[in-house]
Amino acid sequence: MPRLPDWLRELFKPRSDPQLRQARALLSAIDAGGMPLNPARINEIARNFGLEVSGKAPVSDTIRRIRAAVGRASA
Repeated sequence: MPRLPDWLRELFKPRSDPQLRQARALLSAIDAGGMPLNPARINEIARNFGLEVSGKAPVSDTIRRIRAAVGRASA
C-alpha cells in the first residue's frame, strides 16, 4: 500500500488534547457571557486548531468556524 504524503496525513491526524481543550475553553467562556477582547488571540487558537484564518476576518466568523471544528473533532 503506498504511503500518503505528509500534508495529507496531517489533515486526518487527530487533534491533540491541548489544542482541543484550548478551543473548548474559549467557547465555554464565550457561552458564559465573556467577550473576546483580543482578536489576535482568537486567530491564534483557530490556527493552532488547524484552521486557516485571515487577519481581516471578523471575530464572529472565526468563532463560528472554531465552534464547527470542535463539533467535528468531538463527533
